Amino acid sequence: MATIFEELRKDHDKQRTLVDLVVKTKGDSEGRRELLDNLRKALQSHESAEEKHFYVPLMKADLTQEKARHSIAEHHEMDELLDELEQTDFSSSGWLATAEKLRERVLHHLDEEETEVFQMAGKVLTEEQKSKLGTSYRDAMDES
Repeated sequence: MATIFEELRKDHDKQRTLVDLVVKTKGDSEGRRELLDNLRKALQSHESAEEKHFYVPLMKADLTQEKARHSIAEHHEMDELLDELEQTDFSSSGWLATAEKLRERVLHHLDEEETEVFQMAGKVLTEEQKSKLGTSYRDAMDES
């Protein structure tokens, strides 16, 4: 049975790949639109499941409460950048600049989560919780 950390890392790897591919696209192409749609779906389903099955439990502990809130705020920032991309002309230089900004935010968020939040969470979650949260997170992702 995978822990919550292992489950989250699997999805983080997919998100890194997708966001890297998005910034490599050119012009108003079907590929650019499709990759952006795939990235949006991956990020939003991950955010929803992660907030419920990782951050809500972390908000109950003093040690991790602030980091959990910070991470949720970063989810909202990424959503706003996704919205901005969808409202920008896909062939404009502004689109690519916003995509680069999104890539930077996503990579920062994932790295911060894996190097800081996971370490703190490891101190407040029991081994049983880590396994149960991993299962409930994966179930939620499979349903999305």
